Amino acid sequence: MVPATATVILDRDGVINADSSEHVRSIAAWQPLPGSLEALGKLQRAGWEVVVATNQSGVARGLLTEQELDSIHAHMCHQVTAAGGSIRAIASCTHGPEAGCACRKPAPGLVHQLERRLGRSLRDAPFVGDAERDLQAARAAGCRPVLVRTGKGQATERQADLSGVKVYDDLAAFVRCLLGERSA
Repeated sequence: MVPATATVILDRDGVINADSSEHVRSIAAWQPLPGSLEALGKLQRAGWEVVVATNQSGVARGLLTEQELDSIHAHMCHQVTAAGGSIRAIASCTHGPEAGCACRKPAPGLVHQLERRLGRSLRDAPFVGDAERDLQAARAAGCRPVLVRTGKGQATERQADLSGVKVYDDLAAFVRCLLGERSA
């Protein structure tokens, strides 16, 4: 039985959808990774809550507006809902890397924003990402860092400190393991 407050934190680009060196700037550019939407549906059906913590410096760089980012997130949530899943909350850092803010990963600020919104701690929650900064943010917030090999994940696997980090091929493989399913 899954506890009522079981929450999974996900990075967005490279975990749920394809990453782009040009930034995901439009709804048309947001493309789900194979199996990710179905995995989110499985989490929902198993009683897990999903939240997203994502750096989106494209806003600070003038590549898209806050409204365009909101539209992309609304589209993502609609696609997840259509697959039987749900995203409870999204926390985005729209600052550039040079801003020195407390919310941009690897800082734990996005997790703290999500905790305030949910009204509870996310300590020990799995935090799934594809980049070293995701792992660092997870550790800084007291979450369990998880790496997927999609997006920047393969390069991260070769270069990052993976002590205490579970590694999976993709979000679907992580969800299968979390739910105790045997791979087909």
